Amino acid sequence: MRWLDVPPVWLLACAVLAWAQGRFLSLGLGFGGTWAQLLGGLLVGAGLLLMLLAVHELRRQRTTVLPHRTPDRLVQSSIYSRSRNPIYLGDVLLLAGLVLRFDAVLALPLIPILTWVLERRFVIPEENRMRRKYRAEFARYEQKVRRWV
Repeated sequence: MRWLDVPPVWLLACAVLAWAQGRFLSLGLGFGGTWAQLLGGLLVGAGLLLMLLAVHELRRQRTTVLPHRTPDRLVQSSIYSRSRNPIYLGDVLLLAGLVLRFDAVLALPLIPILTWVLERRFVIPEENRMRRKYRAEFARYEQKVRRWV
């Protein structure tokens, strides 16, 4: 069951809840049309781009993209010079964009909930593993690059 405890599953669950809320429980609430669709599309695109850039860099550096494994290298180049967790940031942006695209006003709390789940279940344990493995190098990286943005 550990394969189920991965960020895409959490993202998918939140996206399905947002879609269902927008489709079946809108209660007449909405974001107001075209601007929300445009912004939602931009956020979805930005989230996907961040994830693709991050996965590409991890592959280029020949290290794992799997969240429960310790990477073979401490990647600090490309998008990782701006955010220590660009894939998770991409997940959050993608969900925010979907909430807008689905016109799911009541699903807005899913965004901070997903952020909290990602941080507690994945980011903090990953950083702890990297802190133990890379010690001083990770400490320097942590000082110069923020966790999210």
